[in-house]
Amino acid sequence: MSRKPFLKALARDVPLILDGGLATQLEAQGCYIGNALWSASLLQTNPDEIVAATRAYLEVGAECVATASYQASREGFATLGLSASEADELMLLSVALARRALEEYRRAHPESRFVPLIAASLGPYGAMLHDGSEYKGDYGVAAGTLRQFHASRLALFDHSGADVLALETIPSRLEAEVLAELLANCATPAWISFSCRDGAHVVDGAPIEDVAALFDEHPRVAAVGINCTPPQFVPELVRRIREAVPGKAVMAYPNSGETYRVEDNSWSGTVTPGDCAAAARRWVEAGASIVGGCCRMGPEHIQAMRHVLR
Repeated sequence: MSRKPFLKALARDVPLILDGGLATQLEAQGCYIGNALWSASLLQTNPDEIVAATRAYLEVGAECVATASYQASREGFATLGLSASEADELMLLSVALARRALEEYRRAHPESRFVPLIAASLGPYGAMLHDGSEYKGDYGVAAGTLRQFHASRLALFDHSGADVLALETIPSRLEAEVLAELLANCATPAWISFSCRDGAHVVDGAPIEDVAALFDEHPRVAAVGINCTPPQFVPELVRRIREAVPGKAVMAYPNSGETYRVEDNSWSGTVTPGDCAAAARRWVEAGASIVGGCCRMGPEHIQAMRHVLR
């Protein structure tokens, strides 16, 4: 399978439209995912719901959909009594399910000229811990621990048939350094996106320019950006990233701006699809060429973004 569709998509003169929060749509479908594996738990219990959620984003115009693997890992599945090989099978299933959704969409829409892409979603070390530490960036572990955690997943998804490896919600410079090293040995194009606490810093306090610059001439990372970050910070972050990595595509797929409570998995606040669409235009004006949504951004938000950007 060709590994170039993602790079070809970036060469177009229009922004690439991502999907929104997979967990957001799964919950809207009535799925219970309030556990340590989050959306990945459905890989074992209800894979058809993952296909349906992915289809929901494709139907509103998403051009790149993420796999249900953000919180998946051998360590996480081991808590359910699964072996490493069983965990790997479920993680690879996430790509197969995205492919199934894509094929169903293509059969239903033969008039569509653009073939949507599949992004293998890979969350940070903190996502496996399920304690909110990906929003702080201080795990209290050494680089070797992070390297061991990420290496096996990257090796697995590098040969999964996904169009792009999506390293998401990275909160610290240390984890970014580890990923820069590991991604250099991958064959699949990649993107890396950071979780930020304001318009100038990732959540561990490192300047966004410094962590972005780690990938300025990276041979595999084609795009650098932010996700799971309050949308009001996005235009300034995009400008700073664009200056730090002028040769890379810049991406923005923030959360809705609502507040999440780790203690009880609840959200407060609200934002409309129209607000998101207007904001997406500002992200593109600031220099983003890949846009979408993260937590609490559903199909209606992506549909509104696509309408205003097309």
